[in-house]
Formats: sequence, structure tokens, C-alpha cells
Amino acid sequence: MAKILILFAHPAFERSRIHAALLKATAGLQDVTVHDLYEAYPDFDVVPKIEQKLLTEHDVIIFQHPFYWYSGPALLKQWLDLVLLHGWAYGHEGVALKGKYLMNVISTGGKEMSYSPEGHHGYPLKQFMLPFLQTATLCHMHYLPPFVVHDANELNAAQLDKYAEAYAKLLKGFQSGNIALPEAQRQHYMNALVGAPTH
Repeated sequence: MAKILILFAHPAFERSRIHAALLKATAGLQDVTVHDLYEAYPDFDVVPKIEQKLLTEHDVIIFQHPFYWYSGPALLKQWLDLVLLHGWAYGHEGVALKGKYLMNVISTGGKEMSYSPEGHHGYPLKQFMLPFLQTATLCHMHYLPPFVVHDANELNAAQLDKYAEAYAKLLKGFQSGNIALPEAQRQHYMNALVGAPTH
């Protein structure tokens, strides 16, 4: 059974109904650890040894965050800079994360069509995720397509419930093996595997 680590990064979590619903859906799931980075490190003083121990204890690493300026919030970047050290996560002897899976669970205010050559942002959303993909590659990890909540500001309660249910289904699928991780790498979004809308 896969052990899952959710590294949650949201600087204004108290105002986020999207991520509150997604995290609520993880409650009670066996072998799922939710680690709230802004709660643990309000002063950005990330402790690498604590984070590295968590990483080694889990098989699937999820960065869950709002999609800020085509990336993640500032503390997530700080975490990456301090935790994924040369000689530990990458480099000739840096193989601590080899074979693990990495993915993003993100919310964005834009519809999926806005992330296209014809849309407002000019490129597919997955193209903006390339730094995360390359981070996984450098650390000898497998990168999975993102689970995306598009049009986050316009979702009604019923739509939000569908996303939350799909997220729980995704995590359970990882754990049970019903979602084969190597095959999942070929998806556009992970949404498609669990019946989540993309808008």
C-alpha cells in the first residue's frame, strides 16, 4: 500500500473553500499524511532534516497549493531550495528519493480553455508545470500529471463536492493499486481517472 505525503502550502488557507474541501476529503484516510507548511513554518524557517525524514517515509509526494503566478506559493519555493539538497535528493550520490512519485494538486481561477494557445494565458497549464516535472526528473522521481481544480472562484457547492470526492478517490486508488502509477503518467490531468471535471 502506497504511503502518501501531502505537502500543503496556502498562505491564506482561512479564506480557501477549495482547499478546505479537498483536505477535508483526506481526513481518516489510512497512510495519508497532511503536512501544512505555512502552519509548520510561519517564519519560513524550514528544517531540512525533518522534511527529508518525511519524504523518505512516503511513496507518493503531493504538492497541494493554489496556482500563484504560474507556480506555487513562496514557502513552497523556500522548501524546495532548502530540502532538496545536492548529494541527498540529486547529484551523483543524491538518490534518497529515487523511484518515488511526485505530483501537484492545484486550484486556479482560470478555466481550462484559458490555458491554451488561444486562451488568456497563451499556453496549456501543463507547460507551466515544467519546473516541477524537471525537479522530479533531477531527483530521480516519477512525475504524475496534476489534479486541477479550474475556475475555482465560480464553483458551487455541488461542484466542489465532486472535486473533493474525486480527490479522495484518487488517493484511495493510489493506495489500493487500482490506479496504476506508471499508466497514470500518460494522462493529461489526473482528473480523468477519477471522474473530476476540468471546466
